[in-house]
Amino acid sequence: MSEPILILSDSLQPGDWDAYAIAVDREDAAELLSEREFAAICLDRQAHDQALADVRWLRPRRNRLAVLALVDATRVRSAVDLLTSGVEEIVVREEASPDGILERVEGMRARLQPAPPPRATDHIVAHGSAMSGVLELVAKAQRSTATVLIQGETGTGKEVVARAIHQGGDRRDGAFVAINCTAFPETLLESELFGAERGAYTGATRNRRGHFEQAHGGTLFLDEVGETTLGFQVKLLRALQEGVIRPLGASRETRVDVRVIAATNRDLAQCVERGEFRRDLFYRLNVFPISIPPLRSRSGDVLPLARIALERHAGDAEPMEVSADAARLLETYDWPGNVRELENEVARITTIASSERVLTASMLSSQIRGTSPALPPDGASETLRETMARFESWLLRRALEQHGGRRIATARSLGITRECLYKKLKRHGLQ
Repeated sequence: MSEPILILSDSLQPGDWDAYAIAVDREDAAELLSEREFAAICLDRQAHDQALADVRWLRPRRNRLAVLALVDATRVRSAVDLLTSGVEEIVVREEASPDGILERVEGMRARLQPAPPPRATDHIVAHGSAMSGVLELVAKAQRSTATVLIQGETGTGKEVVARAIHQGGDRRDGAFVAINCTAFPETLLESELFGAERGAYTGATRNRRGHFEQAHGGTLFLDEVGETTLGFQVKLLRALQEGVIRPLGASRETRVDVRVIAATNRDLAQCVERGEFRRDLFYRLNVFPISIPPLRSRSGDVLPLARIALERHAGDAEPMEVSADAARLLETYDWPGNVRELENEVARITTIASSERVLTASMLSSQIRGTSPALPPDGASETLRETMARFESWLLRRALEQHGGRRIATARSLGITRECLYKKLKRHGLQ
């Protein structure tokens, strides 16, 4: 690498790291950037707010340079702010070294060659705004080697996001190995992940490679990692920290090169506070957090997802069209089971109505048909004004629930002013 690396630091001094240019403040950095060509810029700030301010300051000055940031191991949760602000790579400060940063920069430059990278969105539907931030994080995760923690309700598509990260990253040619941690008791889970020697337990008649070894050079996806026991978490933490595993019954250790993507439907930060999840493992997993919104807050994605599912289940036949009344019901239903529930609903319909060409409201499950706020109860009659008022009241309640009662966020999501929202809430007695 012909160009040096510039480090903007409040802890290092010029000359501390040979062959690196070190600036102690922005004035020094601006002068160095005007005088020399650099391969990358590395931020080494103790204060998170200072690092964010530096990223904003660098935007008009970076000239397509790669930007890295050093982050304390105990504060990696703040990394997502840096990544969304323009930092390409996060380096844990306790593990940083001149050679390590140089290796990261060389890898980044290799990935930024003119050849177009695989698309991050090939299998992720994001017609609405709720998923746009997720797509940005997926694209950044593809360019990173950091451990990723995906959090979201059951059925939101956490494995789909994990596969997109793997398929768009440097390890795309390696294996993507997935395991649901809730599918095995602790002892068997250990065997599944780390492997076992012959005779390690009853029925172990041969040596068995675990998922870590199977994913060597690729990605290991740990689904529902929040359900694991504290005892198992100790062993998982060591595998992540040391990069070595010990199969059950083995006297030797095996080194593995695996990128881990973990997923959970639980709030792991709260689990840590309750003593249900190890704090050190949480920090190790939560280097690059991604939160997937529930389907009820992605109303713009419901119909595209439904049409994709209809095409998949149609096979060689023409997929069913969705009628206007069915579309309205699909979009207004809360989908507590998220995308998985929508997939199951489509599978049920295509199975029992395979000869139909149009999906109508009458084909939908009773719980979905029962969510229509625009239809009066059976046997009742009401004016158009009464129907519209009932619909508006329902819409306001739903928006407030989605945004936790926050009035400004609710008004923004509905496309109205805060003053207009207050008037409507007062009119419907929702204050």
